[in-house]
Amino acid sequence: MRRAPHENVATVLVAPRALPDLELALMALDMRAWPVRTAPICEDGPRQEFQIRRRLVESHHGDWDVAADWTPVWIGFGPTWITGEEPLPWAAHEALWRLLASYGEHVRFQKRLSGISPMPLPRDVTTQA
Repeated sequence: MRRAPHENVATVLVAPRALPDLELALMALDMRAWPVRTAPICEDGPRQEFQIRRRLVESHHGDWDVAADWTPVWIGFGPTWITGEEPLPWAAHEALWRLLASYGEHVRFQKRLSGISPMPLPRDVTTQA
């Protein structure tokens, strides 16, 4: 049995004031940030945002309490990191963890990826007919 199509993402809690800068830094690395609340694959984004934030904060038994009102974000990898059906290269993981670590007290993350339904991406306007 084959696994359903998925996209590898890191689930991160980000201080709202740091999110715009983080998004720009991710773009420079060909990575994308999707706030869960507005992600196009979420039928009820606000509810899923609440559930993810609560699960992450509570699972750290007080260590992440400062992030109790932060924004849950899925971070995915752009086409320069993807090589067909091959697993995501370790260089992609390392680049992401290094960037997130540079945001210090403004992010909370675990060094692991999970799979979500693929995010729809806008078509390149130069290829539209």
